[in-house]
Parts: sequence; structure tokens; C-alpha cells
Amino acid sequence: MHLAYPAVLSVLLFCTGLYGVLARRNAILVLMSVELMLNAVNLNLVAFDVWLSKAAEETLHSGQALTLFTIAIAAAEIGIGLAIVLAVHRNRGTSDIDKLRDTAEGPDDDGPDDDGPGTGTPAAGPAAEKAEATA
Repeated sequence: MHLAYPAVLSVLLFCTGLYGVLARRNAILVLMSVELMLNAVNLNLVAFDVWLSKAAEETLHSGQALTLFTIAIAAAEIGIGLAIVLAVHRNRGTSDIDKLRDTAEGPDDDGPDDDGPGTGTPAAGPAAEKAEATA
């Protein structure tokens, strides 16, 4: 088998995954696209391992060993990523990446903060509440 066939398939898979990461707005679909990119790398590692082992007298199969490590890391990454996405979805009610600008913002904080130093209103926050409680 020629090396070009799995290499072309790997490039197509990687480009599809890259498009998915750049174009998708749903966090779960972005994670699936990252997994597609990792699988393209795994395919390349195994294909080059088979191709290089035909030329070498002693086969170490280092490409297949690296593929096993990549699969293990990808499984851990998808587990942690899905846990984060589910936690954010429970708190915010959406997994749309464009709507999740900052985890510290509340759903009401759309504009800039108007309680700046020149507005004449006292600063509201934990420090101000603590100062009022001690006074």
C-alpha cells in the first residue's frame, strides 16, 4: 500500500476538524472536531510507522506506541472537556461559545460597568458591603 492514501485521508480529516473548530459555535461540536483532528494525527502516525518499518530491519513500532498515548490523552481531554461543558450549561443554560464570553460575568452584565470612580455613586461589591457591616 502506498503512503499517499492514508496521508491524503489524514489531511482531509484534519482539515475537516480544523473547519469544525473554527466554524462551530456549539462547544460539544468543537470538542468533536478536536477529536477528529487527533484521529487524523493518529492515522498519520500509524501509516508512517508501517511505512518506515518496512525499510528498517528492527521494528520498534514507535508510531503505534505514540498513537496509544495520543488515544489515552484524547480520552482524558474529552472527559474533562465534557465535564466543563456540562457545568457551564447547567449554570448558563447554553453551550454556545459566542454567548460564553467570561465565566465571571452574570447574564445581566451586557454593557460596561457604570459604577466608575467619576460617577459619584459608591462602589458596590464585597469590599463596600464589608465596610458597611463593620461601620
